[in-house]
Order: sequence, then C-alpha cells, then structure tokens
Amino acid sequence: MGATTTREAAVAADVTQESGQARSLTSDAFASLRRNPLFWISSVLILVFVLMAVWPSLFTPYDLKFNDLSRAHEGPSGEHWFGTDTQGQDIYTRSVYGARASILVGVLAATGVLLLGSFLGLIAGYVGGIVDTLISRLGDIFFAIPLLLAGIIFLSAVRERPSILGLKTDSYFGVVIQVVLVFMIFGWPSLMRLMRSSVIQVKPNDYVQAARALGASPMRIIRRHVLPNAMAPAIVVSTINLGAYITAEATLSFLGIGLVPPTVSWGVMISDALVPLRSYPHILFFPALFLSLAVLAFIMLGDAVRDAFDPKSR
Repeated sequence: MGATTTREAAVAADVTQESGQARSLTSDAFASLRRNPLFWISSVLILVFVLMAVWPSLFTPYDLKFNDLSRAHEGPSGEHWFGTDTQGQDIYTRSVYGARASILVGVLAATGVLLLGSFLGLIAGYVGGIVDTLISRLGDIFFAIPLLLAGIIFLSAVRERPSILGLKTDSYFGVVIQVVLVFMIFGWPSLMRLMRSSVIQVKPNDYVQAARALGASPMRIIRRHVLPNAMAPAIVVSTINLGAYITAEATLSFLGIGLVPPTVSWGVMISDALVPLRSYPHILFFPALFLSLAVLAFIMLGDAVRDAFDPKSR
C-alpha cells in the first residue's frame, strides 16, 4: 500500500512538473523568433532607423540647414559620404533626418489602421447580424478605392481648402497627419476583414462558451477571451503594412502631393533628385537605398513574426 502511494505521488509530481513546463503559443512564438536570423537582422536595421528618427545628431555632425552652394553636386567623399545635392546640402545628413518623417508616417498609419480596423472587425465579428452586414458593406466600398488614387484626391482637396481638417499645411506635424489620415481612412478595410474572420473563428471555442455560461458580460468576454486570441494575425499584418505605408508615403511625396518641403523625407529627396538624375545619379541613389532598407526590414520582421505565430510553420 505504501509503495503504491509512493508511485502515485511520483507520477503526480511528474505530471505537475510537465504542466509547469508547458508553454503557451506566445512563448513558443518568441522562442522561435530568437532562433530566426531574419528577426535579428530586421530588428537591428529597424533599431538603427528608429535611432535616426529620434536622435539624428548621433549619426551626423551637420545640421539639416547646412548648405554650401559652391560645393553643389559633389560626389561621395570623406567629408560628404553621400555627396551633396543641387543646393550643396549633405545628402547623408538629409537621408538621416529624412528617416524621422518616413518612420513617423509609417508607425502612425500602421497603428491607426490597426486600431480602427481591429475595432470595427471586432464589433462585426462578435455582434454579427445587421451590424456585421453594414460594417462589411462599408468596408467593401472603401476597399474598392485604390489607396494612392484616394491619397491624391484627398490631399489635393485638403491642400486647396486647408480649413476642411483644420490642419496647417505649412507645419511639420500638420502635413504628416494629413498623410496619416489618408492611410487610416482608406486602409482599414483589410484589417477589419482579417479581424472579423479571426473573431468568428474564436467565438465558438469552448472557453468563450464557458465564460458566457458562467454569466460573464460581453465586455469581459471580449476583453479577456476573444481579443487576446484574435489579435495576433492583425498585429502581424500591421507590421508588414508599416513598410508598405512608408513606400506609399514616398510615392505620394514623389508625385508632389504627400509630404512637401520644408519637411524632409526619403520620398521628398527622391522627388528633388528627379531633375538632376542623369548627371548626378548619387542624389537619388542614397535616399532610395535608405528607403529600400527600411521597407525591407519591416517586411522581414513581419514575415518572421508571421512564421513564429503560425504553428503549421514549426
């Protein structure tokens, strides 16, 4: 009898130890990320660009207002690593300072689209019925409008009548917020669709039904059970979209309708390099290189996070 009790206690201890070592999907995802070299490469690149945006003087001794017309169109040298542009400004310095506006637009747009799209998708998927139909059809309308075309029309209207939004077109943050609003207004349907489908998959699960049977309020069920288990796909897609919004901002700025001088961004620099491109290609090459690296870093990070949170890939 004593030997049987001892064996049962040992088995119970082993089960308890194994249960204590059990890991959640999030823990497995982070463990997978730590083993993924793409995650570390993209994280280092993103950290460098974020530091450029927050603390540009850490990377360059020149001020953004520095220019020397007598040294315009100089090629790369020891003093000016990326050369100078048409105004004799240091291209490396402008590329560093340009990270602030480009990264700011990408982060604010991706965050705004994530919040708006997730909120509407959560309501549509959880409530269902006529609410789901109205939100879905509204999303279809906005989804049918090309983002760049909508940006051109929207920003053109705002620039002609600044009082529409009450934002100053000559202020730094006023111009940035205008571009961010375009991406938020016309970019939320894709996140809404994704969040809606995730909520519909989570809602029939046993733990949600058990919470409802125990008398939990809808807000508690959404906050404690539905939202944490449905947010992962939206966060992954938002990480990838961040790089896409940086590219879209550069495209709009290149067309002269996005960020405008004196705001400095990689898109503005690429637009300024269009005229002297044939004679001085280095004016275009380096800001385009910074833009490509930043977009690539966010896309690689999104791919790494997606693979980590997808059990089928492990």
